[in-house]
Parts: sequence; C-alpha cells; structure tokens
Amino acid sequence: MLRHDFEPGRLIVGLAFTGAGVVYLGSATGGWEPAWFLAIPIVAAGLILGAIAGVLSYAIRRRTRRNAPVEPADTPPDTDDTTTRAAR
Repeated sequence: MLRHDFEPGRLIVGLAFTGAGVVYLGSATGGWEPAWFLAIPIVAAGLILGAIAGVLSYAIRRRTRRNAPVEPADTPPDTDDTTTRAAR
C-alpha cells in the first residue's frame, strides 16, 4: 500500500459515525434507552469538527510544503535547441 497523508478530519468523522452506531447498537440490544434524536447531534458535531480539522490540516500541510526547500532535479533540463529546430 502506498503511503498517504494523515487526514485527521476523516478520522474524526469516522469516530462520530462509529459513536452514532454504538448508540443505535446499545438501543437495539436493550442496553439503554437513548432519545431517538441522539445520533443527530453526534453526527452533526462530528461533521463540523471533522471539517474544522480538515481545513486546519490542509492549511498546515500547504504552509509546510510551501516553506520546504526546493531540491535540485537529478538531471538538468535539456537546453539544446537543436531538437526543437528539427521538429519545426
């Protein structure tokens, strides 16, 4: 699997949906009797917090990439103009 950037917004949203699922699971098994609308604020808060975390991580990632030193290329670009003249 290729490495990818850590995305905390997706983690928060996933945890919120998991929490809503646990509430419904507890209700279905008879463990407790939560209010019928309890999952709505859990999911809404998770989506809002996930969006905030996603925007912040994007801004931080963008700033660190912009401030990163530019590494020179392995091979210099071809400055020989003869290949472009032959194509004309």
